Amino acid sequence: MLNNHNLKEKVAVITGAGSGIGRAAALRLVSEGANVCLLDIHENDLNTVKKQIEQEGGNSIAQKCDITSPTEIQKGMKAAKNHWGKIDIVFANAGIAGELSPIETMEENDWDKTINTNLRGTFLTVKYAIPYMKDHGGSIIITSSVSGSRIFSQAGFSAYSTSKAGQLAFMKMAALELANYKIRVNAICPGAIKTNIQQSIHHSSDVKNIEIPIVFPKGDQPLEHGPGTSEQVAHLVTFLASDLSSHITGTEIFIDGAESLLK
Repeated sequence: MLNNHNLKEKVAVITGAGSGIGRAAALRLVSEGANVCLLDIHENDLNTVKKQIEQEGGNSIAQKCDITSPTEIQKGMKAAKNHWGKIDIVFANAGIAGELSPIETMEENDWDKTINTNLRGTFLTVKYAIPYMKDHGGSIIITSSVSGSRIFSQAGFSAYSTSKAGQLAFMKMAALELANYKIRVNAICPGAIKTNIQQSIHHSSDVKNIEIPIVFPKGDQPLEHGPGTSEQVAHLVTFLASDLSSHITGTEIFIDGAESLLK
């Protein structure tokens, strides 16, 4: 564990906090003494995470939130500010994989849903956190991906990869713009991680028509020969949230066990 003075009594807002990486990050930050505001579109998942935090002696509040809604994001940020008086850390983590489809046959609505959730949602999360962070600084962490940065071989992922590439450009712009306020902005780029994001993927019937076979004789995850865990990603989020990363901003950090270096 980190020396908990780095995060003790800090206030973190986490989107997509009901499951996967968001849930793991919430539990990890709480273990370091942080208070967490849990935001997620799935209310039952939120309540489950909040209950677990309470059972472990941590402090949290939970609020249902659609990150594509400016009103709901603002309510989430205000809830954290009103409860604890400040916001120190924002983990813009919520997102979807969306529709896997050839560009030619992809429905415009499917494109828009992925871009709006992943890219507009990140913009809104950061935008409405700034007023509560600019007086004292803090850390913003964005969940991007190896898709759209190192990997472009996944058939049908044009919308998802575009949204993830856009997040990295936005992160770099935000890092420079917000540096005057001592707000650091970084992105994590996970590879294959054991989460439920696969449940948000829908494969169109014709996506196989554009697949390009890629075969690695000894597997495509060299370090551990399998996907990473949400807890491993949560360790990275905790580092970026803490004072140990006080001179790191505008940076994407890959956490994929060298998977993306093969592709």
